[in-house]
Amino acid sequence: MRAVAADDLDLATLLRPGDRIVVGQATAEPLTLTRRLVGTGGLPQGCSVFLGVLNSDTFDGADGLALEGYGAVGQGARLARAGRLDVLPWHYSQLAPAFADGTLRADCVLIQLAPALEGNGFNLGLANDYVLDAARKARLVIAEINTDVPRCHGAQWPSDIPIHICVAAEHPPLQQQGVVPGETELAIADNVASLIPDRAALQLGVGAIPQAVTGKLAGHRDLGLHSGALFDAVVDLIEWGAVTNMAKEYDTGVSVGGILLGSRRLYDFANDNGAFCLHPPARTHALGVLGGLSRFCAINSAIEVDLTGQVNAETAGGRYLGAVGGQVDFVRGANASRGGRAIIALPSTARGGTVSRIVTRVETVTCPRSDADAIVTEWGVAELRGCTLSQRVERMIAIAAPQFRESLSREWHDVGRAACG
Repeated sequence: MRAVAADDLDLATLLRPGDRIVVGQATAEPLTLTRRLVGTGGLPQGCSVFLGVLNSDTFDGADGLALEGYGAVGQGARLARAGRLDVLPWHYSQLAPAFADGTLRADCVLIQLAPALEGNGFNLGLANDYVLDAARKARLVIAEINTDVPRCHGAQWPSDIPIHICVAAEHPPLQQQGVVPGETELAIADNVASLIPDRAALQLGVGAIPQAVTGKLAGHRDLGLHSGALFDAVVDLIEWGAVTNMAKEYDTGVSVGGILLGSRRLYDFANDNGAFCLHPPARTHALGVLGGLSRFCAINSAIEVDLTGQVNAETAGGRYLGAVGGQVDFVRGANASRGGRAIIALPSTARGGTVSRIVTRVETVTCPRSDADAIVTEWGVAELRGCTLSQRVERMIAIAAPQFRESLSREWHDVGRAACG
């Protein structure tokens, strides 16, 4: 491993034409390296960058680089709207194996690491994800060493993966502040919380609704955490005593996540905390693990849901605004779990109440109707598991905003029924 000052890092000579550069995602983005990449002129032709969740505006000025990603999440939605982000619509669980076997090529990896918990080496810190598998195959691994990054159990950098160049971080790690839920989100959260039993293992998606749900679970007991993402509000659940993880069949007594999407509060809580682990997607998103957790409750959101239970978490008005991500992985895991619940929670309307998010037919099918369990809005819960199409339509209309119920019923009678026949 060669240490280089950030100002002396010449990516133009290190990269080759057509290289795919995989960078750490979300709060784990190595800002010193990505800003250096975007600011470097004369890069070889045909280089592309593979992005995940994007919390920064780093790539707004990356005019000479082709941008790819598994979704348009966070700031990536703006890049997608501008036609600058090419989306790979895959399940999150597929990404790490695809990098590992070369189906997805990784030539260069830019990653942020912390010093190891003990002795020599490094720690992945904020994200234990597909980037690690990309690094195993990459010709060039460049690490930004950031002492402000938390050192998490389960996230040790493997000693058999070489780091070719390291630089000292010039920026603190990105943080993601919590979203303050409004009245609608709080009403939805009440309905979701009614579905969660004591001793449930929780997966929490991103956004205002899952965060609002955590605030409604203070009275629950012996909850567990097994989630792709973890945010600040889970610290509250742990400190309130609602989360103990003692009922989980896997990782008993330990909160499990794959990426930290929070602030300094979450980072400090996770740092060297033996009851808090970052695991790779092969564990956080594995059907065998999720199905083996009793009462596994997956709580995710959507752009729209149709009257038969099909979920769209990707597009709106022909524009890519989300991702397949881990939603289907978690929904299927919850359906396989004894006592599990696959919950999709969303406001009933958008654009100030002028557009219904309960629709006759979704624009894009992210999660098929065959996986539908419970759909939740501020108007109630539509229990769809085991229901016929006509039963589903009746229940979905009941949780739509009142001003749209009649038109939805009419549209289903005129168009929707024939489309599903």
